[in-house]
Amino acid sequence: MQEEEDKRPDNVVFDEESNSYNAALKPYATNVGAPVITTPDTVTWKNVNIDKVNKQVKAKYDELKAEYDALMEKFEYNNLIYNAKFNFEPIVGEVYHLYRDRNQQPFLSIIAPDHCNFDYVESFRLNADRMWEKVTE
Repeated sequence: MQEEEDKRPDNVVFDEESNSYNAALKPYATNVGAPVITTPDTVTWKNVNIDKVNKQVKAKYDELKAEYDALMEKFEYNNLIYNAKFNFEPIVGEVYHLYRDRNQQPFLSIIAPDHCNFDYVESFRLNADRMWEKVTE
């Protein structure tokens, strides 16, 4: 008799601990006519979203890097100008011109490049925050 009980079909749900049939208690269907239980394919969803996230992170990185590079450039030329020689107090809003002397030392002047033959570097304007900004002509 024990052998007959062991040969139950696969669709019969029998709990050996309670020695009872418990198909009605399962959270999923157990009979042959029940829909097939399949796990969703999350690999495609993950790959698509990983790609999207990577593109967002790359775009943000590129944006921050460009901002950092611009800030470092501003720092470098402000450092260059503040370490240059000049014998006057620059006025906010005015344009000044950076040159190099014979010893390649930077100096600031009010003389425009077309009125002299100094080694011209760049023109700058002092803003209200006392930061030098490049002047594009």
